[in-house]
Order: sequence, then structure tokens, then C-alpha cells
Amino acid sequence: MAIRMRTKWHTRGPKSIEDRAGVVGFNIWKISNEAWKHMEKEGFRVGDDRQVVALIIELLAFLMQISDRLVYGQLSEEERARFMNALGQHLAKTVYSNMLDMFGPGDYTGPFIATLNERLADYSEFEFAGHQPSYAMLRYLGDKMAAAMTGTDSKWVVEQVIDIEAPEAVGRIKKLVHEVLGIQMS
Repeated sequence: MAIRMRTKWHTRGPKSIEDRAGVVGFNIWKISNEAWKHMEKEGFRVGDDRQVVALIIELLAFLMQISDRLVYGQLSEEERARFMNALGQHLAKTVYSNMLDMFGPGDYTGPFIATLNERLADYSEFEFAGHQPSYAMLRYLGDKMAAAMTGTDSKWVVEQVIDIEAPEAVGRIKKLVHEVLGIQMS
């Protein structure tokens, strides 16, 4: 999957942690969409646009958790809290805007935030060693994506996510967080 991530600013001067979170959020959205498009090319089909959105939201929550794990201990707790809050707000606005375009007016932010909070709490229970998610964490993502595809031919979704989509997305998010925040990935 070829994806161009935007990590540079066109204006000079220092960038706030919130500015950096916006860049990370913009690219998390791109990475999540690209992962879905790759799965579609590989023959995975969904029933409707709401299922596509559900899959993308699962990827957003996973990548937000990975971002948090990568900055943990690298940023002060105050900076980390500001970063994660701004990242969540950016993703909520992006989800709202896209769902508004797709489905018309509605309450999209509340359910997204509820799902995000639930997933972040669940992911916090999984091991993340050496800047890598555990197999159990990848399996959880795969199970959630398979559940979002209920009613479709989703027989191999979990394997596709664990073996291909998640490792690719994690590699991209590590590069992104390094470039945007200067976090070292030793």
C-alpha cells in the first residue's frame, strides 16, 4: 500500500502539541482508510457504508491507542494528556464530517466517543512491548473488525488484520509519531 503521509508544515515557527496531534489525526484517518481499501482489493466485502465506517472506527481506535503507547514515557504526563485529548477531538471532528457527508445530519460524535473510550479501555489491558502490540491486541482488533462485518463473507478478516493490515498500520504510525513528535523508536 502506497500512502503519502503529511508530516511537514508550510509555516515556520514552533508547533504546539495540539498542532502535532492534528497532523497525527489527519494521517491516522488516511492510514485507516487505506487499510480498508486494501482489504477491499483483497476481496473483503461489506454490506453497506455503515459497515465501512464501523471498520474504519475500529482502526482509528486501535491506532489512537498505539499512538498513546508510543508517546507514553516520552512526553510529560501533561503533554501526553493534551496530545491524546487533541487527537481524540480531531478524530471526532473528522468522523462527524465524513458521516455527515455520507448519511446526513445526525448524532455521530457521541457514539464515536463512546466507542473510542470503550476500545481505549479495552486496549489498555493488552501488552505492548518493544513498541509492538501483542498478538492478543492484534487479535482483539481482528475480532472487532470481523464483528463489524457481520452478515458478510468475513471468514478470513481476523487473519488479514493480524497478518497484514495491523502490522502495516503500526509501522506507519511509528514512523509518523517519530517524524511529527520526535519520539524515538529504539
